[in-house]
Amino acid sequence: MVTRILIADDQEGIRGAFRLILDAQPDMTVVAEAADGRTAIETAGAIRPDVVLADIRMPGADGIEVTRALAGTGIRVVVVTTFGLDEYVHAALGHGAAGFILKRSGPALLVEAVRAAMNGDVLISPQLTVRLLRERGRRREVSDVVLTEREDQVVALVAQGRTNAEIAAELFLSPGTVKNHVAAIQRKTGARNRVAIAAWAWATGRAEP
Repeated sequence: MVTRILIADDQEGIRGAFRLILDAQPDMTVVAEAADGRTAIETAGAIRPDVVLADIRMPGADGIEVTRALAGTGIRVVVVTTFGLDEYVHAALGHGAAGFILKRSGPALLVEAVRAAMNGDVLISPQLTVRLLRERGRRREVSDVVLTEREDQVVALVAQGRTNAEIAAELFLSPGTVKNHVAAIQRKTGARNRVAIAAWAWATGRAEP
């Protein structure tokens, strides 16, 4: 299946560069561009892309508003920005963003973020991940959650940034089984996403930074 992508950024040069990178992938195609957040929301509603790449700072509506507007529609939003401020990261993830990467992270991470979003994973630029997880780990209290041995193994691998497919290969499980384990871990820990699972693992000593 080819992933259909909408690029939302107020800089034409950035949109063009992203299009070149993504259209070069055999499993991706850019189906639309938007120079402001409001147009991005309207276009996404009309053509239903699989993934929207949204800049944080845009006229009309910013990347956080785009993420919030498309939450629950089945359209994944990956925020791509120059500004890695904590408040932006928290707001984007809190509204359901499927990724948060810095523009300077390079083309490989951009492609990986789109694929991760399609796999139901959340990818964050490595420059931001350590800072984010340490902060969340400090804020989260150590709990008395009891996990199975297999769930402990999955938690440790999630904390290493592994995808469901990679965890499945490592533990000789099906991706569906891993997905079920991750869902069970989220229920037990109260974690909203994989980032929060990793933070919980750090805070409880189940994984190391």
